[in-house]
Amino acid sequence: MVWRTQLVAFPGGVLETRVYEDEADAERDEGVEMRYRPTALGYLRTDVSGIAQLWDESRIRELAERLGYDFAGMVVYDPGSGRAPLARLKAQAKRLDAEAVVVAGPEHFDGGRIPESLVRQVEVITVSGR
Repeated sequence: MVWRTQLVAFPGGVLETRVYEDEADAERDEGVEMRYRPTALGYLRTDVSGIAQLWDESRIRELAERLGYDFAGMVVYDPGSGRAPLARLKAQAKRLDAEAVVVAGPEHFDGGRIPESLVRQVEVITVSGR
């Protein structure tokens, strides 16, 4: 039996654990290398997506995974909540150390324009539109 450090990736981070295993298992897994994948968040507004919200969410997840991001979750803004949508999105991106935000289109931001303050913090990728 030997001690071995094991890294387990999950959305938003990596968990490091120490485990016992047989020496034969340790030799077999020695060539395995864990790869880092950058984290991405999804973002949409319920008033813009309307009844297509599930479709938009699925397209956002699909694009993030296709681009090689570790998809951490979706930030869904409902205008009826009264909270500031951009502040919540930026805080969540900072908390998760996200490198990108994937959004269905620029119309999900006020005025149909991607905020410059968000672009300075993370890469903003749109599923459709410019």
